[in-house]
Amino acid sequence: MNLNEGTLSENEQQELLEKYDPEAGTRKLKGVIGWIVFLGLLSFSLFQLYTGIYGQLTAQLQRSIHLGFALALVFLLFPARKKNLGKNKVAWYDILLAIIAIVVGAYWPLMIDELVMRIGRLTDLDFYIGLAGILLVLEATRRTVGLPITIIAMIFLGYALYGPYMPGFIAHRGLDMTRLVQTMFYTTEGIFGTPLGVSSTFIFLFLLFGSFLVKTGVGQYFNDLAVAFAGRSVGGPAKVAIFSSALQGTISGSSVANVVTSGAFTIPMMKRLGYKKEFAGAVEAASSTGGQLMPPIMGAAAFLMVEFIGGITYWEIAKAAAIPAILYFTGIWIMTHFEAKKLGLRGLTKDEMPDKKEIIKDLYLLLPIVAVLILLMTGMSVMRSALWSILITVVLSGLKKKTRMGFKGIIEALVDGARTALPVAAATAAAGMIVGVVTKTGLGLKLANGLLDLAGGEILLVLFFTMIASLILGMGSPTTANYVITSTIAAPAIILLGVPDLSAHLFVFYFGIIADITPPVALAAFAAAAVSGGEPIKTGIDSSKLAIAAFIIPYMFVFSPELLMIDTTWTYLIWMIFTAVAGMTLIGAGIIGYWIRKLYWYERIFGMIGGLLLIYPEGISDMVGLGLFILLFALQFTKKKHDKGNPLATNA
Repeated sequence: MNLNEGTLSENEQQELLEKYDPEAGTRKLKGVIGWIVFLGLLSFSLFQLYTGIYGQLTAQLQRSIHLGFALALVFLLFPARKKNLGKNKVAWYDILLAIIAIVVGAYWPLMIDELVMRIGRLTDLDFYIGLAGILLVLEATRRTVGLPITIIAMIFLGYALYGPYMPGFIAHRGLDMTRLVQTMFYTTEGIFGTPLGVSSTFIFLFLLFGSFLVKTGVGQYFNDLAVAFAGRSVGGPAKVAIFSSALQGTISGSSVANVVTSGAFTIPMMKRLGYKKEFAGAVEAASSTGGQLMPPIMGAAAFLMVEFIGGITYWEIAKAAAIPAILYFTGIWIMTHFEAKKLGLRGLTKDEMPDKKEIIKDLYLLLPIVAVLILLMTGMSVMRSALWSILITVVLSGLKKKTRMGFKGIIEALVDGARTALPVAAATAAAGMIVGVVTKTGLGLKLANGLLDLAGGEILLVLFFTMIASLILGMGSPTTANYVITSTIAAPAIILLGVPDLSAHLFVFYFGIIADITPPVALAAFAAAAVSGGEPIKTGIDSSKLAIAAFIIPYMFVFSPELLMIDTTWTYLIWMIFTAVAGMTLIGAGIIGYWIRKLYWYERIFGMIGGLLLIYPEGISDMVGLGLFILLFALQFTKKKHDKGNPLATNA
């Protein structure tokens, strides 16, 4: 049996990406304009490498040049409307917008002395350049990452202008148009704020690192390694999807891209072995979305956390996020295992498995990822770690002919990396405007206090309201912008209750990411449904069920920061992990309706209650939950024979 049978072709994958992921919808340009774009992308990467190696420029210069490159290339590569995507010619107005973008990006480098001398005062030219910059960022964001974040940014700009007319506690003095333009374009509190600063340094280099890894064929290797690791087990193809997506997430910055690339291989395999269309799509969507939670990259949000939290290293964030991410994938693994047992699904046969010897020979492809972790552990800066990892990738690729890049491959990796960075640059510039408005108007503190008043100071209610806000704010937004918005608007309310900053930021980050599989705007689930042929909303609902751990784990690390390896001992950490896994086992059995055998309806209720008690970090609840775990296991084991054919055992 051919494992690739029924998988999507590269063209089909690209069509799905363009449909569900705005970041993938670029023109395929040829001729003179194609060469201009090619050289522009190459120059963009070379500029970033140069400043990474020899030291970045001052904040305004580094960020404005980065933005100028990104905006100009966005207007040449991304059409104004999706229906024009097939027309691989650049409209005259897009060329005009690209030229204006170059002028806007070059304004700070060319006029820096004058701008510094008259700081706080804008000439007419300053005003119109700044206004053009704001409008270009909004349009570039709409084209590259879609309407949700664009609309949110416009609402916040409107809020800044019309503050005196706002109701109740969110009213403020308001900014006139000149002050708004000055804040957004001529300070480091708006477009050129921290989000774009991180995009123009750390994020770009790590996206470049991911592009070089892809050129070595590591994406397909992840699939092969996952099959070798999990293919033979019960319901193997679903577990392959989980393992593969966790690996893909280490280098991917997009849930949808992860779904389409790994799902094109895993979803047809799951369907052939008997999984329902919706469940097959749900496994892939939940796993691919979880890839954004997996260190070291975390959809590039980890680098933003370093800047937003302050006083914390990147390695501390990656280390803290590791156990929650592993627990998330463990939860999905448990539920797919129970579903496979319930349906009686087999694993792959020996004939369907790839050659393990060949896979072991290619293990060196994972060394660059291991290298970046080791470099970060040793205390090397994030930028230096990324640069060395790129070099290590190029060197290791030369060990075998099939992975060797050569000069052409290196150039292609540089161009592809720059193309991948365009949506991130646009989204972080738009997110910077949101942060700027929140900072200038004090909205963050006002919303936090309002949320506390609404919840009556009860931490569970505050967390619940913050979860809902993060799910809504995260809908349709890319990972980086998603985190910026949720951390700026939602996280302060939790921090005011005395919760550690890292716990609060990871809480909103988790729920912002899970929005990708939470209906009604579940882009990752919809993309998976397109691959599987299943019903989109049902796929989204199944995805949310499988990702139930993601709805529980954030509450765990708020109540017990020890789960993030903050001020804990190894013995207590092991106990917490044990109770969490036991709790997810009970919850998984309760949701799926199967453990050792089918569960009675009351056993499912016991399972859900016991699971929640085990997951809640408190001594008495752990003991009661553990008692229910032992009781349910005993009932399952002793009545297994009795339940065969018993009509009371139900899947309901």
